[in-house]
Amino acid sequence: MALDFLAGCAGGVAGVLVGHPFDTVKVRLQVQSMEKPQYRGTLHCFQSIIRQESVLGLYKGLGSPLMGLTFINALVFGVQGNTLRALGRDSPLNQFLAGAAAGAIQCVICCPMELAKTRLQLQDAGPARTYRGSLDCLAQIYRQEGLRGVNRGMASTLLRETPSFGVYFLAYDVLTRALGCEPEDRLLVPKLLLAGGTSGILSWLSTYPVDVVKSRLQADGLRGAPRYRGILDCVRQSYRAEGWRVFTRGLASTLLRAFPVNAATFATVTVVLTYARGEEARPEGDALPAAPAAPAGPALAQPSSL
Repeated sequence: MALDFLAGCAGGVAGVLVGHPFDTVKVRLQVQSMEKPQYRGTLHCFQSIIRQESVLGLYKGLGSPLMGLTFINALVFGVQGNTLRALGRDSPLNQFLAGAAAGAIQCVICCPMELAKTRLQLQDAGPARTYRGSLDCLAQIYRQEGLRGVNRGMASTLLRETPSFGVYFLAYDVLTRALGCEPEDRLLVPKLLLAGGTSGILSWLSTYPVDVVKSRLQADGLRGAPRYRGILDCVRQSYRAEGWRVFTRGLASTLLRAFPVNAATFATVTVVLTYARGEEARPEGDALPAAPAAPAGPALAQPSSL
């Protein structure tokens, strides 16, 4: 189990490094004003950030997700695996329920982390910046707004993460079975990457409008007076001002990000598990290969909780 946590954390780091630029673009597109839009689309947003802030501008707020990764991955892998075992049977419904439980519990860390990330992604560059980093951002929010401020957007985060993680683990389970991901298959790793990337896309599609609302609530008041009184008020005001398309804003960059992020995550998880389990399978202090060397588990394996 500890090995699965380690592999999951390593995979999460790889995923963040690959996907954070897309996330920065997504957040800026989600929260920009339609009356005076700063960006014309995903590509224009990328180009503008690089031109005005250099490539490093795409990695604003990176510290926050990296800081929370160890805890988030440990929670997700641990809760999902333990819940699935507690439910007693590996069925599609139980895969969804176990994933949903994992998504709900990790919100305790995910919500403050994403709040800091969103604030850092939106702040001005140079001397005018308000926050020096993720910890400074959360410290300032706590001093000004207390614990409630640090957990701003918690309800919308729960509404997003609970079903999306259920969809993710369900889709991953269905796809790995459909693709025939067997340990001896030479195409096991590409199949796992395909399953993971596709599951990530389906997961985002299932709750993306809620993510738009969450981003708007967490960015509310950063540039001027607060506008929204809560989730429903944000939905009403956003729809009234910009129509239904507002709830798909930034979707292109999110889907562009979803596949490579999950591909990088699962590739790293596979490499870590393969190397670590290969080391564990070697007999210590035995120079003669007299005993059968075949391990009980697969040589290439996905995390047991998945």
